Amino acid sequence: MNTQAAAYETYEISPRFRQTVEDRIARLERDAASDELALAHLEQEGHIRRHRQMIAIQLAEALRMRLFLDRARNRESRPMIEL
Repeated sequence: MNTQAAAYETYEISPRFRQTVEDRIARLERDAASDELALAHLEQEGHIRRHRQMIAIQLAEALRMRLFLDRARNRESRPMIEL
């Protein structure tokens, strides 16, 4: 398998899908920031560890989606067919 070629592969996505992914990224990053603030109120070591793991997963997912969008380009709208 040629991994270099896969690294430069581009995707064509609709503007609506792009907006949905961008909204999801914003929500993940906002939730991670909120969860970081909540860490100060946690007392149990296990709970704190799991909470930090959840924050890391949220940020990793947001980064993965950002990298996907970096490789994606908007699909041009097709002209409507007159009936």
